[in-house]
Amino acid sequence: MIDKVLSTAIRLWLRSQVERVEELQVEITGGDRQILGGYLPRVSLVSKHAVYQGIHLRQIQLAGENIRVNLAQVLKGKPLQLLEPVAVSGRVWLEETDLKASLSSPLLVSALTDLLSNLLAANGIEPEGHQLADYQMHWRTISVGNDKLTIGGTLIHSNNQEAAIAIRTGLQIANGSTLQLFPLHLETTPQLWSSTCNQLEMDLGSEVAIEQLSLEAGKLLCSGGLTVLP
Repeated sequence: MIDKVLSTAIRLWLRSQVERVEELQVEITGGDRQILGGYLPRVSLVSKHAVYQGIHLRQIQLAGENIRVNLAQVLKGKPLQLLEPVAVSGRVWLEETDLKASLSSPLLVSALTDLLSNLLAANGIEPEGHQLADYQMHWRTISVGNDKLTIGGTLIHSNNQEAAIAIRTGLQIANGSTLQLFPLHLETTPQLWSSTCNQLEMDLGSEVAIEQLSLEAGKLLCSGGLTVLP
């Protein structure tokens, strides 16, 4: 009985964290006494077609262990809360159509802006009159091939001049929390920027530990770990 009540609370909490999810399964592993004490030895979940802050995720399989929650408050009708950081492991699968649908996501736009900014800084190729802050970026296309990712769009200057831009790159794991983009190519009008840098590393943060990342025709697969903070 108690595991069903808590499973329902977890599903409600997870649904509150996403904009949309079509299917969500939650399974709690543990004894009644442990669960009544607010300790969950293991929680696993599977979701399909979830949208988190504009990012479309085709399928997610996750498992967290040694989880402590505010069960006493949950039983009184209060929202579920994590009491300690939780180490989560699993895999995420996105298809090319999911990535295209995510192009307007603030998270993805911010990541692409940071990528472009870091690439320009690595080359020292941001001459006066072509500062990145003077442009609005509209990412319009994305394609996934074997070991390569291509993202294209338009840069619109504050004076309304437009320039096409494309980023073509492979993705590799430098270490669990660092992503290496190689080979990396920036394509735009020569009068705007020209890049000679063919690789770049991006720090994903100490809470991330990627174990496997693969680009196949039309889909992206990622597996590893993540620390979820209360």
